[in-house]
Amino acid sequence: MLSHWLDPADAFDALCAESPYAVWLDAGAGATTGTSYLADAHHGSRFATASARAGTVTCFRPLDPATAPVTTVGTIFDFLRFEAGSTGGSGSAPGPDAQAEVGFRLGWVGWFGYGLAASADGCNGAQDGEAPDAALLFVDRVIAFDHAARTVTLLARAGAGESGADIEAWLVDTARRLDARLRGGPAEAARPARPHASAGPPEVRWRHDAGQYTRLIDACQERIAAGDAYQLCLTNEVTVAGRFDPVEVYRTLRAGSPSHHGGLLRFGAHALLSASPEEFLSVSPRGRMRTRPIKGTRPRSPDPATDRMLRAELLASDKERAENLMIVDLMRNDLGRVAALGSVAVTSLLQVESYPHVHQLVSTVEARLAPGLTAVDAIEACFPAGSMTGAPKASAMHILRTLEGGDRGIYAGAFGYLGWDGAVDLAMVIRSIVLGPAGASLGTGGGITALSVPDEEIEETRIKARALIRAILASAAAPDPADGQGLVT
Repeated sequence: MLSHWLDPADAFDALCAESPYAVWLDAGAGATTGTSYLADAHHGSRFATASARAGTVTCFRPLDPATAPVTTVGTIFDFLRFEAGSTGGSGSAPGPDAQAEVGFRLGWVGWFGYGLAASADGCNGAQDGEAPDAALLFVDRVIAFDHAARTVTLLARAGAGESGADIEAWLVDTARRLDARLRGGPAEAARPARPHASAGPPEVRWRHDAGQYTRLIDACQERIAAGDAYQLCLTNEVTVAGRFDPVEVYRTLRAGSPSHHGGLLRFGAHALLSASPEEFLSVSPRGRMRTRPIKGTRPRSPDPATDRMLRAELLASDKERAENLMIVDLMRNDLGRVAALGSVAVTSLLQVESYPHVHQLVSTVEARLAPGLTAVDAIEACFPAGSMTGAPKASAMHILRTLEGGDRGIYAGAFGYLGWDGAVDLAMVIRSIVLGPAGASLGTGGGITALSVPDEEIEETRIKARALIRAILASAAAPDPADGQGLVT
């Protein structure tokens, strides 16, 4: 443990800003609770990607070009179960000596894209050049920032071919660099000039314009009226061509949209930047499972009286309450597939949580993992989250695939960690930006029910996308068309 506190943003600049493979699980700007984690790859680090299209997982050492990649047939969940069985590490069944609370104590960090599950329903998963359907870095050296205790702790264990001296050298060097950063103040580390593709403002394109999205809402309501679904989480995609600095964009995003489950994952040519407010799934080393689905949204207002009115309106809305209850029931069923008999319980129902741009309706479902099952089994049973599909899940996914006009990619999946000790903490990939060689993309949507009003649903997608678009355009010093006006569609 270090003898002083250092903000994770400053530590990331000092240690990871130029690392091609780096992770920052972020409790948020100005956080007073929770824990942030920083790590980057070293010469011996392993990295795994999954292709739903090919049905394979490839594992390699990204900073060791002399090591050949190893590709196996199966899903990312098969791979993680094998890893746990061969090493006795992450995902193994909880034991009596396991710690009770969730916390990252080394293991896998990365994302599970929606395409992993959609492929089973006929989608093809990621194409060449797109972000992998799943991507996970094995982290055996991490810096943990406890925001409540204001402590900074370095955790490490020796990997294959490493000695205790290697770990000691990393601990000493990291502590020295962090101490130097503290003495030097919080000034931003020097980074290369912004890598823009052109001098002009980038184009912001929506996959479906307002008229097209209205027709899709009508189609959803026709399927609901026919009894094919109760709710459909219809989504749209926004793309911005250009090349953007992930660190710069993420700093802007977290400043305007602080979140308890934020994150920056940079894996080679692709990066995930998230201000997610939604916990998909947490599992403690003792097997305590929790999911906190969000369904129901109202915008914030700078006027306190109007803001209170919007909050009360959300809580009283029959449509929003019904939407949330449908997903609570779905998540109870998903957890029940891997839970000890009689352990599934709704511990919080229809609570309003307020974020900088929106009020959200949130519920909590908890359960105990059944004996003989692992945290990986829990992830697979619940993935993708019902809050991003609708209900019933299988039918909703099939209907949405025929309507949305393209793959969701990473959006609507999950990201976070799977610890060596069996602990899991995964957030939803919502309020998130994916950066790649072609530019930026983001998803936005909402649950469609029989009571949905198209104009309100369209406005909800714009509210959810607004801060993300602004963060992208701010890094390009472009005009702000984030209100949906004047956007190319």
